[in-house]
Order: sequence, then C-alpha cells, then structure tokens
Amino acid sequence: MPLQRQTFTGFQNLALCADVGGRTDAPPVILLHGGGQTRHSWGKAARRLALAGFHTLAVDLRGHGESAWAVDGNYSTDAFIGDLNAVIDTLEQPPVLIGASLGGATALLAMGESQTARARALVLVDVVPRMSPEGVRHIRDFMMGSPEGFANLEEAAAAVSRYIPNRPKPPTNEGLMKNLRLKEDGRYYWHWDPAFQARSARERLADLHLRMENAAAKVRAPTLLIRGRQSDVVSEEGARLLLDLMPHAEYVDIEGAGHMVAGDRNDVFNEAIVSFIQRLK
Repeated sequence: MPLQRQTFTGFQNLALCADVGGRTDAPPVILLHGGGQTRHSWGKAARRLALAGFHTLAVDLRGHGESAWAVDGNYSTDAFIGDLNAVIDTLEQPPVLIGASLGGATALLAMGESQTARARALVLVDVVPRMSPEGVRHIRDFMMGSPEGFANLEEAAAAVSRYIPNRPKPPTNEGLMKNLRLKEDGRYYWHWDPAFQARSARERLADLHLRMENAAAKVRAPTLLIRGRQSDVVSEEGARLLLDLMPHAEYVDIEGAGHMVAGDRNDVFNEAIVSFIQRLK
C-alpha cells in the first residue's frame, strides 16, 4: 500500500509534511510521532492501517522531518496542538488519534482541552501524565548529545545503538537517512530543529504533568494505552495512574518493547491498534 507525500498548513501557517494513504472517504487515522522522530517511524503501521481500510495520515511534527521549522522558535505545547487541530479541520469526519510520547501528549491535550469533540478515539503510545523523569532525561540527553553531527552513517548508527542497546541492528544503515540531514559541511545532523530541544529543556515537566492529568480526566472517547513493558519513560505505576483517570481506557503492555514500542515490536503493536480501531462503533 503506497503512501503519498502531502503538505498541510498548520498553526501560524507553518507547512507540515505527511504521508497519506488509504481511501479519502474512509475513517481517518492521524499518527503523531515522538520528539526527535519523524513520520517514518510509523511506516509499517501507517501501511497496515491503510490496508485495513482507513484513511491514514502520518504527520511530521513542526521542526521535525520535512515539516517546516518555526522561524520564531515556537515549539510550545499549544503550537503542536494548533498544528494537530489544523490537520483535523481538513477532514470530513473525526479521526482516531494515535500519538507516541510528544505526539501522544499533544493528542491527549487536544482532546481533553477542547470544547468540541476533536476525535472519535485516542491511542496513547508509551505516554502518560506521570512520566519517569529519568526516562525523559534519557531522551533529552540523546537529542542533545551530538550537536556537532556525524561524519558518516556509521557514527549515527553507533549513537542510536548506545541509546537503544537492546534493539537488533538493521542489516544496513541506509534507513537512518530518513532521520538525518546532510548539510553543506559534509556532516549528518538529526532531522529536527535544535531550537525544539532548547524549548523542551526549559519546559517544566511538572506543569505538563498537571495539564495532562486534567485533560485525561475529561476525555470520554474510547482510549487505548499501549506501553512498552521495558520502557524507562512509562512505569507500571504511571500507567495505572492514567487508567485511574480514564477508567474506560483499554491497556496493552507489550513484552520485549521499550519506549519506542512501534519500532521494537511492530507486528504486535500494529495488531493491537488495528484491533482496537476496528472495534469502534
């Protein structure tokens, strides 16, 4: 199932890049990746959903992948929510929102803080209001760890292996090019705006936690929480706290997966989301 590149106009007219597949008149599903990732992290999941009969949109968040960088450095939570709402407004029917980490927080807040129904269902992928500070720090350390870039793909692959030591190495490093930019100095840099991480480092995690808790308590739409059982970002306790706020939510805890659930156990992850969405009324 081929995916086609499409551009949307986000908050403050910022251009957002997306891979879109499936019939345009089918029920829509929007996939939002985590901080430091790109839409390509959903490649197999997006194709699986399109094959299952859904209109699938995997979006690069602002400052990530092929979406535009915010000239004013606006990578606030509200800017990400504004981008998501702009994409939703182009659809003829409410979508299912699937969000990992930053994308999941954005989806949760967009639904819980809106006065109108923004989506028919929500899938949160290894993200909860009470995230582990150590796990969040691990992500930020990785994102800020190579400001000088890499001389070649092998160096970039080594950095990924240090960050995710238990994930099997791919046969080649060519797939990394979807997450890197080759600049005029001949070095490879991660495919995100450094200003995004600078903003993230300043944001108070406690403030975001409280805001997410308040939003979660207001979401009434069908919800699925997917956790990687080996995640250092979402603990079992953190998952249970979310389920207390959202007693209607379903919960899947995937063995052998860490924070990057879709990449660690893709087949299991895909079946979990397709099964959940197909059961929606």
